[in-house]
Amino acid sequence: MRDRSEPDKMDAWARLQRASGVVLSRVEARLKADGFPPLGWYDMLLELKRSEGMALRPVEIEKRTLLAQYNVSRMIERIAAAGYVEKRKAAEDGRGVMIHLLSNGEDLLKEMWPAYKKAVEAEFSVHLDDEETRILWHMLGKLLP
Repeated sequence: MRDRSEPDKMDAWARLQRASGVVLSRVEARLKADGFPPLGWYDMLLELKRSEGMALRPVEIEKRTLLAQYNVSRMIERIAAAGYVEKRKAAEDGRGVMIHLLSNGEDLLKEMWPAYKKAVEAEFSVHLDDEETRILWHMLGKLLP
């Protein structure tokens, strides 16, 4: 039996997952209280805005947002129905689909940004000083490809 006074790497892993889920839920709740759609919408629209031609294939959205494919498909349908994106045939092969950001989607990003920033500051940033932020940034960077 190991000494439970110090966490091991599995404890740290579990805490990272719990903390991430809790903070994301709180940010989501703040956005919802302010009358905005889910955070996933913001993430998808932002990735479209950052992309060349403000358009991506669904699989590219999946990779950039880390959403599961079935969630991406449903979210695209909802966001398209709300008038923020448009599905078009891919010019390269005619079989694939490209998701294009519309001006309404750009407007929503601009409207959501202040509420999103405020929510992240309240639920995350206030808990870390500058040095802790720097350390966390570097630690998490080790986990990324």
